[in-house]
Amino acid sequence: MKRFMRACGLFFFRSITAVLAPMPTGISRSAIPGILLASLLVTLAAPTARTQDITPRHALLIDVKGTIGFASTTQLTRALEMAKADEATVLIMRIDTPGGLLTATRDMIQAVLASPVPIIAYVAPSGARAASAGTYLVFASHVAAMAPATHLGAATPVELGVPGLPGSSPPTKPSDAEKPAAPEPSDAAERKSVNDAVAYLRTLAELRSRSADWAEVAVREGATLTASEALKKHVVELIADNVNELLTTIDGQSVTTAAGAIKLKTKGLRIVELKPDWKMQVMAIITDPNIAFILMLFGVYGILFEFMSPGAVAPGVVGGISLIVALTALSVLPVNYGGLALLLFGVALMVLEASAPTFGILGLGGIVAFVVGALFLFEPADSDHQVAVAWPVIAGAVAASAAFFAGILGFALRTRRRPVRTGVEEMLGSTGEVVAWSEGAGHIRVHGEVWAAESNQNLPIGQKVRVVGLAGLTLTVEAAA
Repeated sequence: MKRFMRACGLFFFRSITAVLAPMPTGISRSAIPGILLASLLVTLAAPTARTQDITPRHALLIDVKGTIGFASTTQLTRALEMAKADEATVLIMRIDTPGGLLTATRDMIQAVLASPVPIIAYVAPSGARAASAGTYLVFASHVAAMAPATHLGAATPVELGVPGLPGSSPPTKPSDAEKPAAPEPSDAAERKSVNDAVAYLRTLAELRSRSADWAEVAVREGATLTASEALKKHVVELIADNVNELLTTIDGQSVTTAAGAIKLKTKGLRIVELKPDWKMQVMAIITDPNIAFILMLFGVYGILFEFMSPGAVAPGVVGGISLIVALTALSVLPVNYGGLALLLFGVALMVLEASAPTFGILGLGGIVAFVVGALFLFEPADSDHQVAVAWPVIAGAVAASAAFFAGILGFALRTRRRPVRTGVEEMLGSTGEVVAWSEGAGHIRVHGEVWAAESNQNLPIGQKVRVVGLAGLTLTVEAAA
């Protein structure tokens, strides 16, 4: 509509100019309508040509680094929205990841498959990897590329467990005569998980005309490929040293997106890198299992200290903020609520040990429950690699918790039980000496001050008395034993 309005304005301007200007020799007035019509057509066509000339052509670039989770999904969704709004030619995912959450990975793959903008998976820079979830993203993308000295694969879903417990398969060392074979799933649940992963990756490989057979091997045997091997086995389309070389190489290729078949015109594209904003950076930090675990402990301990020693304020404020941030992080992590309950139960036992010492029985039970809860805090079934609290963090947390409950919290409880040293309450139970007395009332000296006093006893001067009550500025006393 705006183009039409501009064209009409320019048309009328040219029309008026043509009418007011002297008619050229040899042109009759009967030709004026034809001249005006031609002028209108030229005016309508001109803005279109100029608009196409100034339309920016660029490639949007994002980094998918570290563990794939909520932050990665949000970053990709935001990038796709921006790519569609700005009419980016392609979206490049530069991948370097050890894997991540299965739900987040599936959300990202669904976004890739539904994207009308061609998406290029580029495993880079040199030394990077696209393991586990990263391999699925590479297979889902419209174009797959790798930098030299990179690798991908190891797409077997990992079922975590504690060594020695049921469901945990201890590593076995094959003899020299035996060839290491892929571990067979130990139960029906593992077989279902592996078969589902195989079907999912094979589907993506067939959709993008990549090696479905190797995709199955990557899941069942945890196989990996270097960049050159991936190119030979038709897992990726090319190897490129940098993004510019990648765009030059794929120029002219045809891909099929959700919007249909598209012929790529990527040579010489301007590269626009989309960096995560501060909110995404903070979310990526706090959703690290170790950070979320530490924040949760800060929150619980801060609030406990505030309850045990009211008026400190700072521990309660810091604890409340830490606990809210930790719960925000846990809401997007695969939390095992049994492990969380054990963790909180362990904290409760240590609190009881600090408040009512039981010769270490509650404290020892609390430490055991705390350690087991920390080990099982995150659900392994929703991750394709180890999403768990690190052992050094657990050991440090246990030591800090023992010190906190034996030292700081114990000191706060002992302080709370001490007699009051100031105010009205401090007078109760104090001893003094009668300095004047007559008919059930008189004056006594307490803490070097003379106070009015009353009693139902007849007290001689010099009698030691104990304060048992206070009404206004008059003390109620009785003879001290």
